[in-house]
Amino acid sequence: MSADVRRIVDAVWRMESAKLIAALARVTGDVGLAEELAQDALVAALERWPESGVPDKPGAWLMATAKHRAIDTFRRAQRLERKTAELGRELQDAEATEPDWAAALDQVVEDDLLRLVFLSCHPVLSREARVALTLRLIGGLATDEIARAFLVAESTVAQRIVRAKRTLTAARVPFEVPAGPEFTARLSSVLEVIYLVFNEGYSATAGQDWTRPALCREALRMGRILAELTPGESEVHGLVALMEIQASRLPARVSPSGAPVLLSDQDRGAWDRVLIGRGLAALERAEGTRAALGPYALQAAIAACHARAGSVEDTDWRLIAALYEALAELTPSPVVELNRAVAVSRAYGPAAGLELVDALTEVPALRRYHLLPSVRGDLLVQLGRPSEARIEFEQAASLTRNQRERALLLERAVACRPSGQLRG
Repeated sequence: MSADVRRIVDAVWRMESAKLIAALARVTGDVGLAEELAQDALVAALERWPESGVPDKPGAWLMATAKHRAIDTFRRAQRLERKTAELGRELQDAEATEPDWAAALDQVVEDDLLRLVFLSCHPVLSREARVALTLRLIGGLATDEIARAFLVAESTVAQRIVRAKRTLTAARVPFEVPAGPEFTARLSSVLEVIYLVFNEGYSATAGQDWTRPALCREALRMGRILAELTPGESEVHGLVALMEIQASRLPARVSPSGAPVLLSDQDRGAWDRVLIGRGLAALERAEGTRAALGPYALQAAIAACHARAGSVEDTDWRLIAALYEALAELTPSPVVELNRAVAVSRAYGPAAGLELVDALTEVPALRRYHLLPSVRGDLLVQLGRPSEARIEFEQAASLTRNQRERALLLERAVACRPSGQLRG
């Protein structure tokens, strides 16, 4: 197989796999079987397209192939006779009129995709399982790709996916979009999964890389799909706005050597203005729903303050502090309070920020959170207390699992030592 054909097949799979699995899951009622049938169609494409050429409508070709495989599977198992009959009549009727499988796929894609998104992110699954299954079914990522992205064993990811499918089957989770209050609750789970994926790409928790842009791009793609499927949901647009604006900074967050570059040191000319524009437009859509801004939209508004400013000094830190205060009222969290403390320090001075940070030092949830001593160290430097700051930076370095971040924190600790003093 030529490299060009392989690239085309991979690209088609990334674009069409979620729609394919979603439509098959609707027909079969079994997401595990749907994925197997979709994979069978992919294998068939890998076998046939190098000789026959890529069809004009590759997604339609995959759907037709998968549906034929579905009928064969049902017949071999001698079960689901009603399903077999329905599928058989559907194929016979369609073939008699020269089917346009692409049109047939488009007729159900929105409802089916939304059902698949809600199924993959069902609360009955653990957080790790939801992330793995969503990346597999919606993102079209292979097991080894997911494993590399999260620095875990491929076998671990495979087990999570298999167990997730079994859990969904055992719990008899319906392939449907929830309604009423359940829709809001389940949508929250979906947004959480997408943002978890994005955050792991934006600030990797472990490993040698400070960022993993591929994960950010995948989360953005899923967020954009969800925004198209739920145009009236303010928080969906808020999350997309947040991710677009944050992703705009990725080129400036890492130096040519791969070292982290903090916000205050970033070249804002390297920020992606196209992504910023898309993010601001998404924020307008969130505000345009006339619903009260939720947590993601508020965070997007904070990110917008940074995006609109020409420098750290020009940033409206008082507005950011107020937005963090509103966020804290909506979703109380010590991490939000820590971020608010940073904004307060910029708006009202480092002493005011340190007072807020000191109030968080005994919060159990932050005892192993490396950014707490990191922020405290930064404020102590600004207050002219380098010896105390050094201890904080060293503590932060001991808590992070990201090698690039650890190196940066240790450099800051060394910079706080008196001139000529060697590290003990």
